[in-house]
Formats: sequence, C-alpha cells, structure tokens
Amino acid sequence: MSVLPLLSARDAPARVRALADEALAEAVAAIVGEVRRGGDRALLSHARRLGDLAPDGRWRYGREALAAALGRITPELRDCLSRSAERIRRFAEAQRGCLSDLDTGIDGGRAGHRFLPVEKVGCYAPGGRHPLPSSLLMSVVPARVAGVGLVQVATPRPADPMLAAAALAGADRVIGVGGAQAIAALAYGTESVARCDLVVGPGNRWVTAAKKLVYGDVGIDMLAGPSELVVLADGDADPELVAADLIAQAEHDADARPILVTTDAALAAAVQAALSRQLAALPEAATAAASLRASFCALAGDLEEAAALCNRIAPEHLEVMVSEPGRVLPGLRNYGALFVGAGSAEVFGDYGLGPNHVLPTSGGARFTSGLSVLTFLRPATWMRIDAAASSLRDAAALARLEGLEGHARAAERRLAGV
Repeated sequence: MSVLPLLSARDAPARVRALADEALAEAVAAIVGEVRRGGDRALLSHARRLGDLAPDGRWRYGREALAAALGRITPELRDCLSRSAERIRRFAEAQRGCLSDLDTGIDGGRAGHRFLPVEKVGCYAPGGRHPLPSSLLMSVVPARVAGVGLVQVATPRPADPMLAAAALAGADRVIGVGGAQAIAALAYGTESVARCDLVVGPGNRWVTAAKKLVYGDVGIDMLAGPSELVVLADGDADPELVAADLIAQAEHDADARPILVTTDAALAAAVQAALSRQLAALPEAATAAASLRASFCALAGDLEEAAALCNRIAPEHLEVMVSEPGRVLPGLRNYGALFVGAGSAEVFGDYGLGPNHVLPTSGGARFTSGLSVLTFLRPATWMRIDAAASSLRDAAALARLEGLEGHARAAERRLAGV
C-alpha cells in the first residue's frame, strides 16, 4: 500500500475536516463562561484540572522572571533565539516601512488615514507535545514592531526556553496557562490578566474554538486548523527533497496534511519509495505515517490543472518545485506562504528566516493572510472639511432619500458655516 494515497487531481478533496464539532463548542463555551465570571479562581481551577501549570505551580511571570530565564539557558540557545528574533524583527520592520499615512484632497477639505497600533494584545503559544518558542517569537516580535502597548503571552507549563524567548521578543508578561481557559482570560481579563483588544497565535482545537467564540468581544487573527503543506512538483523535482518536506510537515501531528500535487507519475512513485525509506529512520515515524496515510498525492494532467487544484486547496504552505517556476507562479493565487524552488524549504518559514509562520489553514488563504505587523495595525481614517462644496448638498440629499431628516439638517448647517 502507498504511504501517500494516489488520487487524480479531479478527485482530490479541497478542504480538511471541520475546525470544531458541536460537543467541543459546548465544552469550550462552558470553560469560557466560567473564566469570564470567576476570574483567577476559575482560570486556575481549569488549569490544574488540565495539567497546565508548571511543576512548581507558578503561573505568572513578569519581566524580571523572563530576564532570569534568559540567563539560565545555554549561551548557544540564547544566541539562536536572539538571531531568530532579529530576523523576524527586520522583516516586520520592512513590512511596516511599506505602510504610509494618507493625506489627500477631497471636496471641501482633506481626508486620509493613520496606522494606529492595537493597545493590548494576547499572544497564545502552543505548549503541547513540544513547546514552540518559534511561534512565540512570530507573534510577539511583530506586535512590538507595530507599537502595541501591552503584550501578554499565554502558554502552558512554560519552561526556560519559552520564557527566554518571551524576554527576547519583548513580552511584558507570560501567563503559564493554556487552552480555552487562557483564551478566555486574555479576551475578558481576570484579576491577574489584563483584558486584551486582540488575541493571536495558533493552538489546538480547544484554542481555536475559544477564539471563534470570543471573536467580536475581542479581535482575533484567524481560526487555525491542522497544519498543511502542498508541494507542487514536476518530473524534474528531487524525490528525496519532496519526501523530506512532506515528512517534515507530517511529523507535526496525525492531523497534519502533507500533500503532493504533481504532473509526473514517475515522480509520484519515486516520492512514495523515498517516503518509505525516510520514515524508517524517523523518531516520529508513527505520527508522520498516520498523517501521510490521511493525506494524498494528486496526479494532474498538466501544470495548469495542478495550479487550479492548489488554488482550490488554498494551503497554509505551498512549495513550488518545477523546472520553470515562471510558468506556474502567475496562476497561483491562494496560499498562506509561498516557497519557490528546491532551496526554499517550508521549514525555513517555520524557523524564523523572516516571514511569519502563523498562517491561515483549512482554505482560509482564499480570504485572509498570515500573521504580520499589519495584524496589529488599524488604518483609521480622518476627515477635515474647510469649505462649502457640492458634496455637502449631496450628503443632505442622500440623507433625505434614506428618510433621515436629522442627518440632512446636520449637513445643511455646515453649508452656511464653512
């Protein structure tokens, strides 16, 4: 049996499973409601029940505690985290530099916009099978570049590498709690957790369901589902590299979705053989094999059909390994992050070469983009009217058309005064 089930491009599914089922949504709603009403007491009750807390029971870490953790890790790890944070920071600063305030003329005056940072942000960092300091850096660093005033991190059982990453990224505090209870605390506040304006960062199904529930009371970045990678390859691609990248995605967890879309049946067969060989020497082989069996390899008739399938899937990560990328890149429109050429492994996006790795999944790339400095900025418009203009009379006329006489009169009062 193939490691990666083979399908035609026509038969390939475009979406992963639903983000949350009804029973999960009800359980999350109960947790969120209890934390919203009960504050620290309810937050800690759920944290203890679910094993969130560090072995010493500590769960609040201010700047001094974060700095102390930075001093406890090895110099090698500190330097690695510091270099990663700096690369993420430089890219975020370059993005911020592309955004300009606007001041333009309009009838009777001027109008424009200013980019204003969100005031308080909560950054969730997963801490399940493996803590993810990379995700912590990816959320906190752009928030600081954007100018956010208060940045809180929530992550369960934070060990020194996570706390040190928070220190290097510039977090104000870490809350050592995870899951839906952490999202509730960030969204609504407790005695020890400041209420945030925006909650960002990836997490498991409980975290995602909680973010969906609190949206509207607080902003969120996106709803994250299982991680995804599509490798678009032709017959010139290296099957060993393709297999290595699929396995790297598959070892996240059994729900991860590594997909090969190719125009070459011989490459598909060679990748299958390479997957079998590489899995045999992988520590996380059981997890990766389960993920691969639940995914697929799609065989397309040509690059046009292959690109169309990639657009339907709208994957979190899209690698393009074809001999002439220029033929296919203009037709690729839906993806969270694009990696062009054999040297551009998706793993480089995961580990801080610059662009963010918190990306839309489950087809979300059709309508949104990944976490970035833009996530933490609001283009707030303004207007200044100094002279009478026909547009003022048009405003009054439209107001009367809509039955709002008070609006019309408010507009007309300005006609005499400007």
